[in-house]
Amino acid sequence: MRTTFDFTPLFRSSIGFDRMLHALEAASRVETIDNWPPYDIAKLDENDYRITMAVAGFSQDDLTITQEQNMLMVSGRKTGEDGGQYLHRGIAGRDFQRRFELADHVKVVGASLADGLC
Repeated sequence: MRTTFDFTPLFRSSIGFDRMLHALEAASRVETIDNWPPYDIAKLDENDYRITMAVAGFSQDDLTITQEQNMLMVSGRKTGEDGGQYLHRGIAGRDFQRRFELADHVKVVGASLADGLC
């Protein structure tokens, strides 16, 4: 069961909180929570964060990381199949796109792929 909140009264009676209210509206519009690929968000210190995603089966060429304004997008698309006949296929290789909303003061400084973790 999902409850939708109307933030309109807060817009009329608050000044300077519009970004926070827009973020709350955006968070309430998230449709379904997809849990693949799994990821961790760690706060390293006051101003540093690290996002770790488990992207087994994807090479660095299959991954795209972009930042547009306050949105970090990580997407994966397999470029080709190996053509093997699988008896069991447990490693998901489907395309994905994961979005992370960033605060104004957060800047992306780097990305790497090591041991199937991005």
